[in-house]
Amino acid sequence: MQPSRRLNVIASQLCAAADGHGYEEEAAALSKADILALRRSHFCTAQSVSYVNTDPLLIVRGEGAQLFDERGRKFLDTRNNVCHVGHAHPRVAAAVAQQAATLNTNTRYLHPNICLLAQRLASTFPQGSGLEVCFFVNSGSEANDLAVRLAFARSCSREVVVVDHGYHGHTQQTIEISPYKFDHKGGEGAKSNVHKVPCPCTFRGSHRGPDAGQRYAEYVEAACKSAPGGKVAAFFVESGMSVGGVIVPPSGYLKACYQAVRAADGVCVADEVQVGFGRFGEHFWAFEQQGVTPDIVTMGKPFGNGMPLAAVVTTKSVAESFNNGLEYFNTFGGNPVCCAAGLAVLDVLREERLQANAAEVGAYLREQLAVLAQTQLLIGDVRGRGLFVGVELVRNQSSLEPATPETSAVCARMKDDHQILMSIDGPHDNVLVIKPPMCFSRDDVDTLIQAMDAVMGSLPANLATNSMGHTPT
Repeated sequence: MQPSRRLNVIASQLCAAADGHGYEEEAAALSKADILALRRSHFCTAQSVSYVNTDPLLIVRGEGAQLFDERGRKFLDTRNNVCHVGHAHPRVAAAVAQQAATLNTNTRYLHPNICLLAQRLASTFPQGSGLEVCFFVNSGSEANDLAVRLAFARSCSREVVVVDHGYHGHTQQTIEISPYKFDHKGGEGAKSNVHKVPCPCTFRGSHRGPDAGQRYAEYVEAACKSAPGGKVAAFFVESGMSVGGVIVPPSGYLKACYQAVRAADGVCVADEVQVGFGRFGEHFWAFEQQGVTPDIVTMGKPFGNGMPLAAVVTTKSVAESFNNGLEYFNTFGGNPVCCAAGLAVLDVLREERLQANAAEVGAYLREQLAVLAQTQLLIGDVRGRGLFVGVELVRNQSSLEPATPETSAVCARMKDDHQILMSIDGPHDNVLVIKPPMCFSRDDVDTLIQAMDAVMGSLPANLATNSMGHTPT
């Protein structure tokens, strides 16, 4: 059957299903209360629901930087960096639909999509970096898990240096290198081979001056020297720390860290899951703003615009160490459908100038937040790059007491009163994180700022006794 004929047949089948011959009719009949009850019946409570402390959202459609609920209400999305080029982008949706209607199979067979995607992905890295060998996987967690294996394959050491509050995934291996998880309630603490160094925060951290980068890097150097034999396997760091509270490493930090790690025979891993693919605006990869070249780069969320596509990119030297006789095979990593999505994402990023948009709109966003901070003293700090911005809320500008209850209240009211979705992160749950789809506009910024001004200007007193509780986002 010709591909065009196949598509017509599939389309007719979808129409038939919509007429009540498939699951669609049953799903459409479920109310939000029904869905929440089913969620509670069939899912572990460790799987959180956003805004469950107020009124959880039933999201049924997306477009650009907007999400729509079952009532047709439109929400401005400032928090979902998964749909990188915009929710339901027609170019990506068409690429996925066409490839799914043609073929989806594993990567043991030759297929142009995965090879073209590898070629185009490698071309995004700095010339001469040597970052050219690709492993396609399904998630950022899987990418970082594989990065650990790559590091261990080239080293006799099993020592790993990680940054406090860092998060690299939900597999057992990545939890063990994620202080955000192993130091959290329910965590087991750091394993003996994991060396945690302070987060390079220049707002409330130990070092805040122009030499902060070098001073924080000294902890990494000390960790390397204290490791058995003075050797480490790897240093993992997010190029922009999201759950850490939007921490962008200070100038010179990565260069000094990389020097210390390589002197200890380790590899340097740049976790770009949250901030890659142009989100910083000035650079396609966030590590570039530090003028360094990692040995391994991991990426995830944005790559497939919602499709399960992630990758590890490394040098031939590191890759050859991994070729030790133990085959690596990933059934779905790099399948034709997800690679079609990835190729379409790269096309859209270029054709719609979304990296430039991140730089321009991100600069405007930070400017407007700085203006807002002059009148809303709840804002203690505005930081970030491009469309990766954090707003830290404090109760006192001198003591920097975290405004944790206020942050939850702001986030909840932004959703309830203004239909704007935000997220909360940071060790004290007091940082509003803004990482929207890359099509976010200046008009969207104006809408966001006006709403934040209205909400912050009308917060009730004594929020510490507020019964709302923490707003899960």
